Amino acid sequence: MRNWKYLLAALLIMALFLSACGASAAPASNLAEAPEVAEEPAESAREVIPDEPYEAVEYSLYPAPEGGYVGDVMPFVTEDGTLELYYLYDTDHNGQGYHPIYKFSTADLCEYEDHGMMLNFGQMSDPDPALGTGSVLRDQDGLYHLFYTGHNDTGNGGQGKECVMHATSTDRENWVKDEEVLFFSPENYSKDDFRDPEVFWVEEEQCYWLLIAARENTLGGVVLKYTSTDLKNWEIYGPIFAPMAQYMLECPDLFRIGDTWYLTYSWDCCTYYAIGDSMNGPFVAPRDNILDGQGTISGNGFVFYAAKTAELGGNTYLCGWLGRPGVSGDSGIYQWAGRVLNHQLVQNEDKTLGVKAPEQFADYFTIDKLVHAAAREGNAEVSGNNISLSAEPGSYALADMGTRPATMTLECDVTLDEYGCAGFAFGGSAQDETFTVLCLDAERGCLHYEGYEIADLENFDPTALTRFDFSKNDVHHVKLVCENDVVVLYVDDLKALSSHIFHSTDGAHIGVFANGCNASFSNISMKIPG
Repeated sequence: MRNWKYLLAALLIMALFLSACGASAAPASNLAEAPEVAEEPAESAREVIPDEPYEAVEYSLYPAPEGGYVGDVMPFVTEDGTLELYYLYDTDHNGQGYHPIYKFSTADLCEYEDHGMMLNFGQMSDPDPALGTGSVLRDQDGLYHLFYTGHNDTGNGGQGKECVMHATSTDRENWVKDEEVLFFSPENYSKDDFRDPEVFWVEEEQCYWLLIAARENTLGGVVLKYTSTDLKNWEIYGPIFAPMAQYMLECPDLFRIGDTWYLTYSWDCCTYYAIGDSMNGPFVAPRDNILDGQGTISGNGFVFYAAKTAELGGNTYLCGWLGRPGVSGDSGIYQWAGRVLNHQLVQNEDKTLGVKAPEQFADYFTIDKLVHAAAREGNAEVSGNNISLSAEPGSYALADMGTRPATMTLECDVTLDEYGCAGFAFGGSAQDETFTVLCLDAERGCLHYEGYEIADLENFDPTALTRFDFSKNDVHHVKLVCENDVVVLYVDDLKALSSHIFHSTDGAHIGVFANGCNASFSNISMKIPG
C-alpha cells in the first residue's frame, strides 16, 4: 500500500512538470509565427507632431458684411486706384423687399473697408422692391452713375418683372435714384429675364455701351447690346453673343487684355468666359472655359459666381463671390451669396485665360513658417521640405505638417502618377484624428473637395470640382491660400478651386497624402502674415 502511494505521488509530480514545460514553450512558438508584432516598435517610433495653439482671425482677404452675405459684385476702380466692390446684400431672412446694394473698398485686395448700404430697394408699388446686378461708371463730366436691375414679381402692369434703372452720385457715397424706368425688354425678348446692365464708355465710337443679360425667344440666353451718347436715351444694337447653350448669360462683362477681347458671363452656378478678336465679336467659348469651381448639384453649387473684372495696377482681376455653405460646412454644396473672392487673371500663349492668387498677397504673407513634417500613415519619406509618398491600390500614405495656421499660404511642386489622386489633408489633431482631403485627382481629371475622408474617396463622386488636365505638365506648381474656413487652391496659374473647409480649422493639422499612387511634394514653403 505504501509503495503504491509513493508511485502515485511521483506520477503527479511528473505530470505537473510536463505541463509547466508545455506552457513555457508556447510563447516562443507564437513569436516565431507573428513577425508583424516585431514591426510594432518601428511604427510606434514614428514622430508625432503635437498640436499647437489655434486662434481664428478676422476675415481680411475674403470679407462678408456682418449679419449678411455678398451677392453679385459690381467692381469700380476710382481715380486714385481704389477698388470699390458694390454688391447685392443678402441675408437668410429676406422679406418682400430685398438685395439693397452695399459697398466694400480696398487699395490692396488684402484689407477692406465696409461702407454699408449705398442704395435701398423700393416699395412693392415701385419697379424695384428687389434690386439686381448692375454697374458703376464715371461719365465724361465727372458724375457717377449706378445702373442696376429693378425687379418686381407683380410684373409692373404687364411690362415685365425686370427693367433697367439708374441712380447718380457726386461722391459715390450718397446716391439719388432716378425714379423713372430707363427701359424694359424689347419685342421678342422675355419680359421677366432682362437684367444685369454693364455700362461703359467706348472711346473709339464716342458713345456708351450697355450690355445686358436677356433671353431672346428663339436664341435663348444672349448678351444684348445698347448704345447711347447721353446715358438717358438708348438704342438697341442686338446680341453680340448668343451661344444657344444657357438659359441666361447673367452678369455679362467685356474687357480686353492686349489685343484680345473677353466676355465673362454666369449661369449653371459658375462663371464662364468667351474670346473674340473684336469687342463686337464674334465670341467663341473655349472647350474648357470655367476657371474656378462648379457644383454638380443643380441650384446648390455656387462655388465662384457672377464674376466681373477690374483693372488695377496694370493687372486684371476677376471679382466674384464664394457661396455660403449649404447643408453642412464641408459638403461642397454652396448656396447663393457668401464672401468676396478675387482672382488675378493670367493670359496664356494661346489667348485662353488662367487664374492665380492676387500678387498683392505677397505683401500680406511675409513671414516664413518652418515646415516640419513627419510620416503619419503608410510609406511616407520626409527630407527637409520635400515629401515622397507611395501607396498601393486600396491604401494611402500621409505625412503630417502640424497645426494649420488660421491664415497662411503654402506653395510646392507636385508630381503624381498618370491616374493618381493626391493632395492636401486636414485633421489629425487630438480633438479629431480623422483627415478629410483636398484632391488633385488625375484619374477623374479635376480638383475637388467635399469633406470626404481618404478611405471614402473611391466610393463617391465629387460635388464641387474644377476640371483640370494633368497631362500637360509632369510637375504642377500649387499654391494654397487659407483664411479660417476659406481655402483656395491654385494650380499652374491655370485653375483654382475655392472651398469652405471647416475641418481645416480649430487646430486641425495640415498634411499631404497619396491615395493608391506615388506622389511627391517638393520645395514646400509656408508663409503667414507679418
